[in-house]
Formats: sequence, structure tokens, C-alpha cells
Amino acid sequence: MQASQLQWASSPKLGAEKIETSSSCSKLGFVSFKRRGSFVVKAMAVNLSSDKNGSLLSSIGNSTNIQWHQCLVKKEDRENLLKQKGCVIWITGLSGSGKSTVACALSGSLYSRGKLVYVLDGDNVRHGLNRDLSFKAEDRAENIRRIGEVAKLFADAGVICIASVISPYRRDRDACRALLPAGEFIEVFMDIPLDVCEARDPKGLYKLARAGKIKGFTGIDDPYESPLNCEIALKHKEGECMSPCEMAEEVISYLEEKGFLQA
Repeated sequence: MQASQLQWASSPKLGAEKIETSSSCSKLGFVSFKRRGSFVVKAMAVNLSSDKNGSLLSSIGNSTNIQWHQCLVKKEDRENLLKQKGCVIWITGLSGSGKSTVACALSGSLYSRGKLVYVLDGDNVRHGLNRDLSFKAEDRAENIRRIGEVAKLFADAGVICIASVISPYRRDRDACRALLPAGEFIEVFMDIPLDVCEARDPKGLYKLARAGKIKGFTGIDDPYESPLNCEIALKHKEGECMSPCEMAEEVISYLEEKGFLQA
């Protein structure tokens, strides 16, 4: 089924008269009316698709009778406005591997280049959106799912979104990758050995895990599944780790090569 052009009847009190639309309005499908210097949106062409039964409603998960509302301003329009391409940079690795530090360094470097970036830090998200989730396996999966969905929205807005989260399981990271168009999910693996991360232990969590005071801690009594085909791996070089800024520049080089830093 295709909906015909929708129109809102003009009020006789407005005394509006049709005028030529601006190029920007005409591109969006609006017809403008003018009265005493003010513009009123009169009509908008909308195309709606339906299933074989003619229904426009969907059922997704536990949500029923819902409908996707398509806006006329597209992702490409937002990217042209920002002069960049939206994407998700997913930084994964053990606790203490430097994910958050690199995310902040990367955010700062991109900001200095005039790029709009937002960081979704694993701990920060658990202060709000995911405060209801524990560290049990099913809650960890839901934690990653929510972060992936939010990151997808940022990318669709044309923003370069940096997700900094342990995300120990490949299936959860792959599920987030599947949310985005090909090439827009950039997996960055902090390939730092466990002994180095444990020696750093910035939050004192490894010490607590070794003492048995934290159960199911990634790298100690819960596995971390390293990426098999990540876009970028940041690691020790000859026994020494690159600085956060050097790591950030490596990611930026990738973004430049793939054309994400221009519309």
C-alpha cells in the first residue's frame, strides 16, 4: 500500500497563499504557505510500505503494533552537515589494557581536527542507562546489546562514536557489528598481555579477584575471547607499549584511509 500525499487543510483565518518553496524545502517534499512573513508547512509527501496483508505495523521482540517512522532528513544529510561519516569505533580488551585512556586520547585528537565524537565508556554507561544490570552472563550480554544500539544511533546521527568496553565475548561484539552497515563497525583490540594489565591494576580489581572477593572477573575466572578479525590491533612493540596518543594516531590513520573524516 502506498499512502497518497497528505495535506493539512488550511484555516480560512490564516488567509495563507501558496508560494514558491526554497530549494531545501522542496528537496524534503514540503509545500510552504506564507502569511505576513511567517511560513507554515502545508503538505508533505510520504511513502509507506506494507506487508502482504497490507499492515504497516510490526512486532520486534516483546514490542508489538509498532511502526518505523521514516524521516526525510537522511544520514547522508547529517554527515554532509558535520563533514564526516558516522561510525562506531569499538575498543575491546581486558580491564587495565588502556581502553578508556585511548578512547579519551582519540576523542581529543579528533576534536582538535574539528570532528564530532562521543565516547560510550563501559563504566560510565553503568552509572545510568545500564545501572540495573549486574555482571552475570545474561546481564553482560544485555549491557553490550544496549551499548551497541546506542552506538548505532550515534553513528546514524553522523557522529563518530567510540565505545570503550571490555565486551569479552565474540558473539556479543559480532551482534553489535551486525547492527551497522558493512565497514562502519571498527573493532579495535587492545592486545595487552594479562600480566601487564594485572601489574597496572588501576582499580585494584585484579587484586580483589585473586583474593576471591570478585567472582567471574574477566581474565581471572571468566574468559576473554580475543577478536579473530579485528580492524585494528594495538599491542606491545618489542616489549614496550605505545603511548595512548600514538595508539590514537594509529586509529586516526585508519579513519583517514577509509574516508570517515570527510563527508
